[in-house]
Amino acid sequence: MLDRDLAALYGVETKVLNQAVKRNTERFPSDFMFQLTESEWECLRSQFVTSNKGGRRYLPYAFTEQWVAMLSGLLNSDVAIEMNIAIMRAFVATRQLLTNTTSEKMVELQQEVRELRLYMEEIFVDQNDINEDTRLQLELLNQSLSELQADKRFANEPRRRIGFHTNNE
Repeated sequence: MLDRDLAALYGVETKVLNQAVKRNTERFPSDFMFQLTESEWECLRSQFVTSNKGGRRYLPYAFTEQWVAMLSGLLNSDVAIEMNIAIMRAFVATRQLLTNTTSEKMVELQQEVRELRLYMEEIFVDQNDINEDTRLQLELLNQSLSELQADKRFANEPRRRIGFHTNNE
């Protein structure tokens, strides 16, 4: 979450939130919070469709859920405590949604892979059957050609005449 969003949720100015963070830097390692780069901020700002006039003079900070947990110790008010609980629940719900969606998608993809594998196996079996049929047909064709060649060889020999033969012939 960005610093301005958290400040709005906690009912304080962004400047106040960032001052509290700067005074307590030891509580916020780099994996809890970081400052956006110029290119990240430009990309994010283009998503918000904001104008270049006015606005921030510095790059915003982004905070992870671990930082939100630490924030309750800095901003000690009823609103801050309630918002901290709500934000933590939102992070947990988001993580569960992503986890469930991911595992459901994985199960779906695994099923599709299984179905594809079975389909491919069927195709290979069918192809082998076709190949076996084709092989048998080729063998029959070769046998027929061999028989025709044998018949032709006998056809080139002079035929003996059929019927009654006399010595004069």
